[in-house]
Amino acid sequence: MDLFSSIDTEPARRRMEELSERIDQLNYEYYMNDRSLVSDQEFDTLLRELQELERQYPELASPLSPTKRVGGEVNKSFRQVEHRFPMLSLGNTYSIEEIEEFEARTRRLLDGEEFSYTCELKYDGVAIGLSYRHGRLVQAVTRGNGTLGDDITLNAKTIPTVPLHLRGDYPDDFEARGEVVFPFDAFNAFNAQREAEGDEPFANPRNAASGSLKLQDSAECAKRKLMFCMYFMMAPDGIALPGTHYGRLDYARQMGFKVQPYIQECKDITEIKAFIDHWDHARWELPFGTDGIVIKVNQTALWDRLGLTAKSPRWAIAYKFKAERVSTPLLSIDYQVGRTGKVTPVANLAAVHLGGTTVRRATLVNADFIESFDIHEGDHLFIEKGGEIIPKVVGVDLERRPDGAPPVRYIDRCPECGTPLVRIDGEAAHYCPNADGCHPQIVGRLEHFVSRRAMNIETLGPERLELLYTAGLVRNVADIYDLRRDQLIGLGDDATIQDKSADNLLAAVETSKNVPFERMLFALGIRYVGEVGAKKLARYFKDMDHLLAAGEEELSQVEDVGGVTAKAVHEWFAHPDHRTIVDRLRAAGLQMQVSLQQGDNTLDGLTFVVSGVFEHFSRDEIKADIERHGGKVSGSISGKTSYLLAGDKMGPEKRKKAEKLGVKILSEADYLQMTTP
Repeated sequence: MDLFSSIDTEPARRRMEELSERIDQLNYEYYMNDRSLVSDQEFDTLLRELQELERQYPELASPLSPTKRVGGEVNKSFRQVEHRFPMLSLGNTYSIEEIEEFEARTRRLLDGEEFSYTCELKYDGVAIGLSYRHGRLVQAVTRGNGTLGDDITLNAKTIPTVPLHLRGDYPDDFEARGEVVFPFDAFNAFNAQREAEGDEPFANPRNAASGSLKLQDSAECAKRKLMFCMYFMMAPDGIALPGTHYGRLDYARQMGFKVQPYIQECKDITEIKAFIDHWDHARWELPFGTDGIVIKVNQTALWDRLGLTAKSPRWAIAYKFKAERVSTPLLSIDYQVGRTGKVTPVANLAAVHLGGTTVRRATLVNADFIESFDIHEGDHLFIEKGGEIIPKVVGVDLERRPDGAPPVRYIDRCPECGTPLVRIDGEAAHYCPNADGCHPQIVGRLEHFVSRRAMNIETLGPERLELLYTAGLVRNVADIYDLRRDQLIGLGDDATIQDKSADNLLAAVETSKNVPFERMLFALGIRYVGEVGAKKLARYFKDMDHLLAAGEEELSQVEDVGGVTAKAVHEWFAHPDHRTIVDRLRAAGLQMQVSLQQGDNTLDGLTFVVSGVFEHFSRDEIKADIERHGGKVSGSISGKTSYLLAGDKMGPEKRKKAEKLGVKILSEADYLQMTTP
């Protein structure tokens, strides 16, 4: 008899149930009622205990355990599934007159029937449907095209306000629909982190929420701190639900769903308009984005009588808010210098409340932008925010222009180092050419070098790099690899770098020496050389020595490297100081050639278009594999396409176009046979 089969797991099972119930209750109070019953440390201790028990007894772990909130499971392909109930779009309008017409038409169609409306905020997020069986979450699906959506269940489980199992009384089978939003506080913190890592910030919370739901690693989705708010409930025939939309949402709230508290029953157009007027102003005080009001007939039995149009229900309509615009004085203009030397003008404005925040600054883009709006000193500028987080200058309030105000004259010298600015033919921006002597350019290049997609030295954030620069320890990227422990300890006004942080910093620097050649090339920050360009250059020349020896003509022969980029690369490597930096990086042990494991040239000269879902690869992985074998990936099918690599659920239009152009369609199995020795 196996010794371990006799071990009693009942105490572990009971403890896991106790922990799950306790953690679920704490989560419910925190996210639904804004009540924190224990400290963060106490909560983390409970969660870690449950995680450890699940590690020891995996057979006892529940698929709906609260540990699923932190993610960790990987979904390499988002399977498309058919909605049980089509996800219809609502008719939209920006006109109060059209809302009046909707209300009058509804009364006419219902011909004297007694009814009311519900008015609720229209979230500016991503619509999803959650299916529940016997009180447990079984599937989460995106809207997609309204008929087919992507299965995002693993990521949905990480959202704290998505109930994994329901409370109290609930139907045995139903679907909850709602919106996934990125609350402003969490979104701003997320964007700040992206910028610190050298990534472009997302333009708005809606786009960021959508991208988060399609992340392959659910642990990454969990870090985004998304919020799900329910707005609709439906069930198959035979399942009883309350007879009003308002009642259904109240029922859902009792089951454990987060339902917006701003819903109001309205009896007529007067109350509807009052609700719209209130939220057109009050929306800016909300902690999440909303772009309108949804108006529904409250009595669900009347929905079938009102019916549907080809695209939307007749019993509901959405009123969209117009983008808010304000006029505010231009106080002055700052000119910011980036790591490439690009100079960006930024308007300093009289503080104005816009879109729920106080706006004091907005970009003026470049000299052409200023000239196109004919901006004068002391002008009042029109600013809009709308659904975007970043305020935009959209015009000049000419009626308020001061008499005799002169036009804004763009600066001709760098505001940081005083070097005369240059403007490259064909570009709108001005640049400071003093790349190796201009403070923000130097620090900007250091930040780019250590960023996640480059050398990925996480311990060197912007503040620490600025500290090292100010201390005179780092002036170029090669200096990073000369840092010593005794130089680091005690640095900072409050001696922020001590033994452990110094050791961690140096360990991360040492680890970065293993970063592949193409990423090191990208990290150098050569103008016009992005991630793709660096990869193409690395794979063409194979090592740094051949790249250093290449002339402009040879550089321009590299696929996707045009004359402008070739000139920039040649000039960068021709500079004696840059050659010295390369030599020092080589001596430090950085990768100076393409790895032998990089692949082969099996697919050399072949162009692939990738479509669909694959069994052995994610979409990004199979594209990388094509490039690893020397092939090229294109986003669209043309006469130059060699193969359409077709996975499951490939769109029919791509297949039709491939067949029309005579492009061979390749299965995943065919591809593996082609690339496997």
